[in-house]
Amino acid sequence: MLPGVFPVHRPRRLRRTAALRALVRETAVGPGDLIWPLFFSANVDEPREVPTMPGVVQLPVSAAGRVAREAADLGLGGVILFGLPQSKDARGASACDPEGPVPRAVRAMKEAAPGLVVVTDVCVDEYTDHGHCGVLRQARDGSLEVDNDATLEVLAEAALCYARAGADVVAPSDMMDGRIGAVREALDDDGFADTAILSYAVKYASAFYGPFRDAADCAPKFGDRTGYQMDPANAREALREAELDAEEGADMLMVKPGLPYLDIVALLRQEFDLPLGVYNVSGEYAMVKAAARAGMLDERRVVLELLTSLRRAGADFILTYHAPDAARWL
Repeated sequence: MLPGVFPVHRPRRLRRTAALRALVRETAVGPGDLIWPLFFSANVDEPREVPTMPGVVQLPVSAAGRVAREAADLGLGGVILFGLPQSKDARGASACDPEGPVPRAVRAMKEAAPGLVVVTDVCVDEYTDHGHCGVLRQARDGSLEVDNDATLEVLAEAALCYARAGADVVAPSDMMDGRIGAVREALDDDGFADTAILSYAVKYASAFYGPFRDAADCAPKFGDRTGYQMDPANAREALREAELDAEEGADMLMVKPGLPYLDIVALLRQEFDLPLGVYNVSGEYAMVKAAARAGMLDERRVVLELLTSLRRAGADFILTYHAPDAARWL
């Protein structure tokens, strides 16, 4: 036995009671660390459950004030809004409609709960009739591809629309090159220099997004999004993407998805001092729900453990569909 090690050192001493464990706990999660994703639809009059995401619903805009007050009462850090419009076209023009579901919901939420942080997703996949995150063009081989630079214009228009409605933060999630700079310029030129940008700086082409595409009605009608979302095998590229977005004016950075990319969250935390978020995405949520319903695990314990793991990896805040339940448990 080595002198001065065991039995002198006994780490279990500080695990003996719940009070001692709480006293020395290194990572804490609170309701204020959580952002609640919400889907507002122009096509429903009552909440409509998303079959692949138990507990998640498409909401009518008329529910926005009530949900805002609920989020505020729970002490959540904020909400992020996605929209399902009445009509779609090739450009996603309805994303820029001031009477669309998201701008209307923003106005109602800010009136009902002025202190609640309201974030709006900025992308056109929910608004295009083809389901891709941008304007299409014909590629050299005759196929269709997303036109990066043409998409920047509609993204900037949409961000400006949400800022005018009262959004505190706009969150471009499309993964077009140059979109943060385009959005920042549009906001500043129109007098919205105080509107913050949360960049989906590191968004992977993940298989974990499936249930979200049901909730937002935004599955691509052809192909996939590997031409603009990141390769899951790449880590160094994440640093480059985040650096470019920071240089273009992002106020906050985000990694998406969460649990399969804890190493990426930790990597960005080490390299950047901007506030860092992580998106605990629909597939991660659905797996927990399915296993809990099958009696395979304790939902409460698993959810709090996974949220703690995201914070431990370095995230300052977490976008999660578990937000209202987790807030009550916490």
